[in-house]
This record gives sequence, structure tokens and C-alpha cells, in this order.
Amino acid sequence: MPVVVGGGGAAGAEAAARRLVADGARALLSFGLCGGLDPALRAGALLVPAAVLADGKRHEADRALAARFGGAAPAVLLGEGAIAATAAQKRALHAATGAAAIDLESGPVARVAAAAGLPFAAVRAVCDPADRDLPPAALVALDAQGAIGMLAVLRSVLAEPRQVPALIGLGRQAAEARRSLMRAVAEAS
Repeated sequence: MPVVVGGGGAAGAEAAARRLVADGARALLSFGLCGGLDPALRAGALLVPAAVLADGKRHEADRALAARFGGAAPAVLLGEGAIAATAAQKRALHAATGAAAIDLESGPVARVAAAAGLPFAAVRAVCDPADRDLPPAALVALDAQGAIGMLAVLRSVLAEPRQVPALIGLGRQAAEARRSLMRAVAEAS
């Protein structure tokens, strides 16, 4: 099964999904980290949502594809073009949409799948729970390929050194989320 890295953002995810469709993909899976909106979701929680809400449109997950990862939960994933950086923003989005989590990539991938008539599902692990404010360095950390841009992080930390404990905590939560994703892949194989 071909895998294409979308770079951790909406534009990259859409381009990657379009490449997969052009190469003959028979289904699309959005796989990665997300931010928790539901206060019950802890760091590392695995989410296989029943649908992705993007641009006011609900994109249903394909049941057979979701079943490979344990089956779809009744939850909805919000596929937004912006990061929910504060606990207050996360509370507001949860209240307004009922979504359990938010990410940047699943919305574009769902739209590409719908346009191509392909099955779609998302598998996401919570990196930052609903009660966590993201430190400023986290908002500049990813480069266009989805890798950590150490220079951008270093500049942010030098400008605001007091964010280091929060950044370390987020790193631990991201590691837990990655472990959940790896377990999901191992179980689906």
C-alpha cells in the first residue's frame, strides 16, 4: 500500500491525496496526529471517526476501511485549516461542532476522496488534549515536509524561554500519540 507524506498541513495533504489518486489509489486514509476537542480524550487516544467535518460538509468514513483499524467510533473529526492552539479555542470548537478532535489534513483528504469517488477513513491519535494550550514553538515547529524545523523552534524558545516545560510536555504527549498510531498499524497488518 503506497504511503505519501503530506507535510502536516492542508495544502500538502491535498497534494499528496491527489498524487495517490493519479497513481491509481483505490482508497484514501488520513493517518496522523490530532488535537483533542473532547475533554474525555487523553494524549495517545486513538480515534477512528465515523465522519470528517470539513467546510461545513460531512464526509462519512468507509466502514470496511475503518474496520481495519478497529472500526469507526461515533465521533466526528473536524478537518480545519487552522490549529486550535488554546484550550479556550478547543472548548469553543467542541461546543459549536460536537467534534471530538481536530486536524489539518483529514478535511482535504476527505474532499479529494469524495471527488474521486474513493473510500475514505481517518486514523488519528490525540497529541494535545482539549485542556492543553500549545506553546508558541509548537505553532512554528513543522516545516513543509512535516518535519520539525529545529531552527524555527530554537528561535521561538530563545524569544520565550519560559515555554520550555510546556514544549517538553507536548513532546511527551506527541510520543504517546505516535506509539498509539504504531500499535494501530501493527494490529491492522
